Amino acid sequence: MKTPEHLKYTETHEWIKTEADGTLAVGITDHAQEVLGDIVFLELPPVGKRFTQGETCAVIESVKAASDIYMPVAGEVVAANDALVQSPEQINADAYGAWMFRIKPDNAADTGSLMNAAAYTGHAEK
Repeated sequence: MKTPEHLKYTETHEWIKTEADGTLAVGITDHAQEVLGDIVFLELPPVGKRFTQGETCAVIESVKAASDIYMPVAGEVVAANDALVQSPEQINADAYGAWMFRIKPDNAADTGSLMNAAAYTGHAEK
């Protein structure tokens, strides 16, 4: 299982990368894509919509199951990766290269409550 050190993680298996402009790129972890198997469908949140932390904001489906994706911190969706909707299998090929959406967080400090790579690895291996 790959777990890049420069990212933050949620208990629900989303990864978060802080971009240079202060937005947060969000995707699912390598562990999550392995558990899901071959991903066949992705529904992303609409740009401009606001979500609270932990709120369901997207849906991913594989040949095995469907799963919700949760907002890692409160904020507004500022971009959605429409190319990923057209080719969701890219998530299986490179989970950390396949960002799903970007958000402008209400409070950037909220990312401090997310897990680092070591904590996430321990969580995922349970």
